[in-house]
Amino acid sequence: MDALLSLPQAAGFLLAAILVTLAPGPDNLMVLGLGMARGRRQGVAFGLGCALGCLNHTLLAALGVSALIAASAVAFTALKIAGGLYLLWLGVQSIRNARESQPSRHAGPDESAAQLFIKGLVANAINPKVILFFLAFLPQFVDATRGAGWQIAQLGLLFTLQAVVIFGAVGWFAGAIGERLARRPAIGAWLDRVAGGIFVLLGLRLLSSR
Repeated sequence: MDALLSLPQAAGFLLAAILVTLAPGPDNLMVLGLGMARGRRQGVAFGLGCALGCLNHTLLAALGVSALIAASAVAFTALKIAGGLYLLWLGVQSIRNARESQPSRHAGPDESAAQLFIKGLVANAINPKVILFFLAFLPQFVDATRGAGWQIAQLGLLFTLQAVVIFGAVGWFAGAIGERLARRPAIGAWLDRVAGGIFVLLGLRLLSSR
C-alpha cells in the first residue's frame, strides 16, 4: 500500500509528537494533578483516557470534520463552551469531595478507575484546542502525493500510542508521590483541592480564549 507511512516519515513525526506531549500543557497538568490527588491506579486510568481521546481527533481530522468545525465560528464556540464547562464541573466536584472527606480520606467511595478513564476520554475528546492542534499538526507530516486521509489516520494512531505511554507514566509517578503524601488525611484533602483548582483554571482559560 503506497499510503503507508515511510520509516523516515514515521520517525520524524514520532520524535515531534513525543516532544509535544512532554511539553507542559493542559493534559499533562490534569494527569499530574489527578494522579497526585487520587493515586497511581486512578492517575494512570485518567491518563489513558486523555491519550485515547486523541483517537476522536484523529478520526475527525482524517474525515475532514475538524476543518468544518474550525471554519464554523458557531460550532467552535459551542464546543469550546461545552469543554470549558465540563472542566469546571470536574474541578468543582474534586474540590467538593475533598472538603467532604477531609477528616478521613476514605470516608466516602472513591471514583473507580473506569469512571476516571471516561472522564479523561471526554475531557480530551471535546477540547476544541486539541481539535485545532491535530488539524494543524498532522498534515505537516503528510506526503501530498499519496492518500492524505489514510496517512493522517496512521499519524493520529502513532500520536495516540506514544501519548498512552507518556500519560500513563505521568499518572503512575504522580500517583506514587501522591500516595505517600496522602497518608496524612489533611494533605490528601489539599491534593484533591489542588487537582480541582487545576481543572477550574483550565476550564476558565478555555472559556476565555479566543
